[in-house]
Amino acid sequence: MRILNYLAIIPFAVLSVVLWAMADRSSDEPNWPDRVKAVAFAPYQLHHNPINGIDPTTEEIRADVELLAGKVANLRTYTVKGALGDIPALAADAGMTVTLGIWISGDKAANEVELERGIAIAKANRNVTRVIVGNEVMVRRELEIKELVSYVDRARQALAKRRIPVSAAETWDIWLANPELGRHVDFVAAHILPYWEGVHLDHAMDHVRARYDDLKATFPKLPIVIAEAGWPSTGRSRKDAVASNANEGIFLRRFLAAAHQERWDYSLMEAFDQPWKAGSEGAVGAYWGVWDAERNAKFSFTKPLRHLPQWPGLAIATAAIAFASLGFLLRDGTLLKNRGRSFLTIVAHGVAAGAVWIGFQYFNQYMTPLSISVGIVLFIGFIGLAIVLLTEAHEMAEAAWVGARRRPFAPAPMPAGAPQPKVSIHVPAYNEPAEMMIDTLNALSRLDYPDFEVLVIDNNTKDEAVWRPVEAHCARLGERFKFFHVCPLAGYKAGALNYILERTSPDAEVVAVIDSDYMVSPDWLKDLVPHFNRPEIAIVQAPQDYRDEHENIFKTMCYAEYRGFFHIGMVTRNDRNAIIQHGTMTMIRTRVLREVGGWAEWCITEDAELGLKILEQGWEEAYVEKSYGRGLMPDTFIDFKKQRSRWAFGAIQILRSHVRDMFSLTQSRLTLGQRYHFLAGWLPWIADGLNLAFTLGAVLWSIGMLVLPKTFEAPLAACAIPPFALFSFKLIKLLVLYRARVRIPFSLSVGAAVAGLALSHTVAKAVIAGFLTKERPFFRTPKCENKPLFVQALLAVQEEAALLVVLVGMSAAVWWVDTGWTFEVRVWCGMLLMMALPHLAALVMSVLNVLPARRPALPMVMPQATKPAGDTVSVG
Repeated sequence: MRILNYLAIIPFAVLSVVLWAMADRSSDEPNWPDRVKAVAFAPYQLHHNPINGIDPTTEEIRADVELLAGKVANLRTYTVKGALGDIPALAADAGMTVTLGIWISGDKAANEVELERGIAIAKANRNVTRVIVGNEVMVRRELEIKELVSYVDRARQALAKRRIPVSAAETWDIWLANPELGRHVDFVAAHILPYWEGVHLDHAMDHVRARYDDLKATFPKLPIVIAEAGWPSTGRSRKDAVASNANEGIFLRRFLAAAHQERWDYSLMEAFDQPWKAGSEGAVGAYWGVWDAERNAKFSFTKPLRHLPQWPGLAIATAAIAFASLGFLLRDGTLLKNRGRSFLTIVAHGVAAGAVWIGFQYFNQYMTPLSISVGIVLFIGFIGLAIVLLTEAHEMAEAAWVGARRRPFAPAPMPAGAPQPKVSIHVPAYNEPAEMMIDTLNALSRLDYPDFEVLVIDNNTKDEAVWRPVEAHCARLGERFKFFHVCPLAGYKAGALNYILERTSPDAEVVAVIDSDYMVSPDWLKDLVPHFNRPEIAIVQAPQDYRDEHENIFKTMCYAEYRGFFHIGMVTRNDRNAIIQHGTMTMIRTRVLREVGGWAEWCITEDAELGLKILEQGWEEAYVEKSYGRGLMPDTFIDFKKQRSRWAFGAIQILRSHVRDMFSLTQSRLTLGQRYHFLAGWLPWIADGLNLAFTLGAVLWSIGMLVLPKTFEAPLAACAIPPFALFSFKLIKLLVLYRARVRIPFSLSVGAAVAGLALSHTVAKAVIAGFLTKERPFFRTPKCENKPLFVQALLAVQEEAALLVVLVGMSAAVWWVDTGWTFEVRVWCGMLLMMALPHLAALVMSVLNVLPARRPALPMVMPQATKPAGDTVSVG
């Protein structure tokens, strides 16, 4: 990059660092006491999982007890299974007491074993100061209250001689809803966890006090023990409650200060993170420990608590990614104005910051096979989205903020007296309306150019009533016009073009091709053929344009969508000699066309393939933005979809066939800029294909969220940043550039956005098919067809309509069942609705297609000219 580009980066890099630093807020909270009263103690490590029968050994438990010795007075346990029954003895050696937990569940046989062993351990260890029978049994709805009470009563009776207080642990609301529990316990063991109730951190202690007072009022004669009080360090937000390391430290330090002041009895939730709990409590269940699973303290006990102490590393990573991105985007941005450089710098830093934040959030969790698998898929998707976003931004900058175009090609009339090469105009047709083709031929007859021929080929049309009138009209137009009817003929349009290429006049230096519905301007050849005086030019391309945009609102929107590519994309691509050749309004140097083997009959988009093939030989191509001919758009939405499907499938055919030329530095003469533009041009379509796969995956994931909510949780909200950002950016880009470059009203820009969005599903299917198959039937884009009925309009989008219903339904269902008002769930529902928008757009376009016409089409007016005589050839 030049020094000017470096200077543009510096202020934004500084701003990025400042923003990261601002995210690291600090909070000065009461100091942690030298010794806390009690902590929930489950000595499971990363490799442990009690669900799978993998429990800690006595030595592993001893190490954890010694870690807590001197820091904690009492350990609250939850079960006496296996080596966990040794905790009281190990705690006694470390000078700690134990609140012994006896696990009760719906398994009656296991309950008997657990209860008998728990009572025996309590009797044998004098440091067992309390016993808790059952933990949130009522919350899990595993037992009726009378069954839970029976277990509690048995434990109280067995431990009466030792005078060990006995209770059951439930959430505070269960205690208030079942006051009869108070008649069967010696103390109230209540869990008060503001996070689960969506309470904001700043109001959490008020919530704890209020619930404690409620319990005290309901059970005035019983001691109240807050058996669990805590806050997770990682997890999905619930209403106003946000999980983070800093928030966990803030809550616990405030709680301990309040507990000391109010003289509460309590047990912190909990000593160590428990990754295995993610399977039963959801991902957040793994992150309630004061220490992480590797026994490192998660926050400071005495210093101010910092919300993002890792910010320097995150800022450096952001700068590195942004710098690398800009190094490519601005490598030849010498013509970009300062606005363009600043815009790209902002986008690059935004993409980099988003990538760093998503990575930070993702890796700030314990990995499971499921999270690793999902992470790999999301990583691939996010990389693709980031590249697409950056390339879209690059196109926007080069379209809107350049000082001058690098390779401008304006109409160039032939100098007086200069030789004018002969042009052979090829018009392929299959089953096209005769009236339309006659209009096309009449327009060609009025060309203001001295030396040209017109070769019309109708291939494979079986109905003579269709092609015979065209044949007769060619004869009336004179010797310049030759008509060929060939049936059968393989190779579709490419086969037809190759057929007449062999019959082209030997002295024709230029071959021009138009579609059978195009009415050309008289000065088409006169203005554009002179560009071939430059020996390096092999192709001269004019825009595709249409004359029936006023026929109805459907075609008006389609027309606006078409225009964007020819007045934005093709203009920027032309700067680097990387235009996409189109099969109409195009001219090719005849010698070059023959040297590269003519039109590729294996490719469904033979025109674009030919253009790339010629570029690979080192030739140059010119694009003139002025329109010289106007055709007819597809009459129906289903035909609009077929046309775009053909383009997208053909693009993947070309990519697969030319992949070595794209990436090889020795086998092709393509420049880096040309490779970039072709790949960048295909990427949005490939992204549509990936998006369809992600959409289906999102539907399956949503079903999982409804059926197995603990296993399938809403993805991190940060994961929604790339798709939301890309969707929003593309919409803004379209609205801005269409207004600036295409110069159409805002309402038509919105219409173009809807029309383009409506094709997403069609493009996605074509891209996937392109990667999975090699061949696909050629779809002729019908013109002048009858309008479909309303029912047919709906049938034309039956897949899109089905996905629309499924996505909206899934969003509503997931929203409905999320009683916790989880922020990530709301974001997920929003993303499902965003995924539904292309399918809604398709439905809208199909319905608009059947609305009555607004007014008659406005054909292009052509000046009259004399008609020379011609001949015809028919091959049956």
